[in-house]
Amino acid sequence: MNIKGKHVTLRAIEESDLIQLHKWANDPDIWYMLGGWHFPSNLDYMKNWFLNLKNDTLNQKFAIEVPEQGLIGSINLVDIDWKNNHAFTGLQLGDKDIRGKGFGIDAFMAIEKYAFEELHLERLDGSVIEYNEAGYGFITKHCGWKEEGRQRNWYFRKNKYWDKIIVGITRDDYFDLVNNNKYWEK
Repeated sequence: MNIKGKHVTLRAIEESDLIQLHKWANDPDIWYMLGGWHFPSNLDYMKNWFLNLKNDTLNQKFAIEVPEQGLIGSINLVDIDWKNNHAFTGLQLGDKDIRGKGFGIDAFMAIEKYAFEELHLERLDGSVIEYNEAGYGFITKHCGWKEEGRQRNWYFRKNKYWDKIIVGITRDDYFDLVNNNKYWEK
């Protein structure tokens, strides 16, 4: 089953995606904007990572695909808590030329729709490095996320500490957003 946005499709990660994902996994400009930490990896590491995806029901990772462009990034639902109905989500867009075209917004809206309308989750959690103004802006201005707090000096990048901005969206936030902006009706 694929998850459809208005412009993107979220689908299972396939072995044929590994070359591109490996390239992005070793791109320091991409990782500078993301909250996690990553050591340089070889293709064999990526293959092992891929083989473990199918057995991990608490961490679901999806490829983001756009017609005529193919794979443009990945999005996830991780640390899924089925008892309390929440998960953490994050987005990685690859090559710079696809950014700023609304694909990230559509991918977030699609994962929200899937999480709230199909999985019946109550909330999604996320975080943003304080200097990632573009990432913070699109999820709070366009995708319904709210800032819920900060952890000071959480991330260490380029010899400086940066705050971790904690963000979240609830089912009610999502349904209020789509009722107000008619996102899925446009």
